[in-house]
Amino acid sequence: MKEIQDLEKLNHYLHLHQMESIFPVPLRQHLSLYYFEKGELICSQGDAAHFLYVLVEGKIKVYNTTTEGKILILSFKKPLEVIGDIEYVRKIDFINTVEAVSPVCMIGIHHSWLEKYGNDHAPLLNFLLDIITQKFTIKSQSLSFNLLYPVEVRLASYLLSMTFEDTREFHQLNIRIKDAANLIGTSHRHLNRVIGQFCTQGLIERHKGYILVKDREGLMALAGQNIYE
Repeated sequence: MKEIQDLEKLNHYLHLHQMESIFPVPLRQHLSLYYFEKGELICSQGDAAHFLYVLVEGKIKVYNTTTEGKILILSFKKPLEVIGDIEYVRKIDFINTVEAVSPVCMIGIHHSWLEKYGNDHAPLLNFLLDIITQKFTIKSQSLSFNLLYPVEVRLASYLLSMTFEDTREFHQLNIRIKDAANLIGTSHRHLNRVIGQFCTQGLIERHKGYILVKDREGLMALAGQNIYE
């Protein structure tokens, strides 16, 4: 993680995402930009939550670990998204682990400054309320998604969430079969069968330690609009 004080860049992101009115002027001088590399953790489940983060560039993965060590990936997020909103409102530790799927830029603000300058600022409170309600809506949709759609569609959606719309022909993904099976709600055996099916169809190639996405358009046709985002 790198913390950077760059007022020009900060104002660029505030303008880009139409957030100028959300943060009152006294609060803006305490905003910082935080950069995370791919694979770096933004926060860890159970850690004390002292900062509120706003995702303004890149993609993140949100997941939870049970007491038995089982990992459940909850969602993938792109801008505009907030990390630590529920924790700030409820004054609790981070309830999930958040990891950068790509290089990520966040706007961060310490809770103490939010309490001093933001608790009576209606645009900020409305913004947090909107983000939190969206999260509950998406969670409900995700549960329905896992129940209603076949594993083929769910796996295609998962692979799409791990790739990006860029000029690269192929996408190399370091994927743990156990994590993927937990996310899409199936057994390792069934998931392995579907991966083999995708390989036969030319959508992906399976290698030791990673999967190569060869046909992103084909995965999109299979998944439709039902993706984990």
